[in-house]
Amino acid sequence: MRSRRFALVRADLDNAVCPLPDELAAQVAGRESVTVVLEHRALGLHPVRETFESVAVHDPGLHLTGIAWPADVRPGVLAGVAWRSSEEFVVVRTTVLDEPLRVDGVDYFHEYDPKVITREFDPGVSNRGQVLKAVRRLGRVFDDGSAVFPEAELPAHCGLGRGKKGTFLLRNAVDQLLREGYVTRVTGSTSPEGELNYPAVDGEDTLDLLFYAPLVEEGPLPGEPSGDGHGDGGDRRDHWVNGFVRRLPAGSHASKKQQSLHQQAMEKEQIDGFTLEPGYTFVKRHHRG
Repeated sequence: MRSRRFALVRADLDNAVCPLPDELAAQVAGRESVTVVLEHRALGLHPVRETFESVAVHDPGLHLTGIAWPADVRPGVLAGVAWRSSEEFVVVRTTVLDEPLRVDGVDYFHEYDPKVITREFDPGVSNRGQVLKAVRRLGRVFDDGSAVFPEAELPAHCGLGRGKKGTFLLRNAVDQLLREGYVTRVTGSTSPEGELNYPAVDGEDTLDLLFYAPLVEEGPLPGEPSGDGHGDGGDRRDHWVNGFVRRLPAGSHASKKQQSLHQQAMEKEQIDGFTLEPGYTFVKRHHRG
């Protein structure tokens, strides 16, 4: 049984479809329906095996329709798709993580593609969300899910208006993201072909970038409180965010002030007693709204 894995995007989940590899076209071509068996572990624990009668369509790539994705399958989750020729049905299977993970407040129980999670971010309607949307969806995204985007190009992509008002709103939104630890200012470069590079490459034109790195934490086990209770973490209502540790861009280090704040938070038992490793900084407790 040959298998290929796809990172599911939000449109797949919303439209109840599953991508099919091109090599399966011959097996499903001309069939009025295709039997699909979904093998999944709900919340990474409880085995689920469901069977659907599906139709293969081109829209524009080959997809299976009518897939009732479980609620804990998030954008970015990897789905293995295989054709079991001896029994003539398609198997769709997710793979459980060794331990649940929380990526920027969203719980994941199954293996995923970090780049797709970054691209599929739902920013909500806030000003800061629109800035983060530009960085994550339009910037260069690396394999670990981090991303960079030229700060000078933000006005053209954030929809915050023009003139003094737009400049004011954009500056406030960027300042808020910097304060919350979502982004960091770094220096990158562009190649002669226009490719965005970070870290900067010697001999190339340099430019100022905003650097985003996903906050990946241990996720709650099923039955434990799931944090702030929000979904994809785009535009969340007013709330306080506890202090946390976030990865810095390559070659960067936490300032003495952030090291001191981290030490104080440990002494007050506001965070777990882990050390501040090189390449990470501490973001203190703050209000987000």
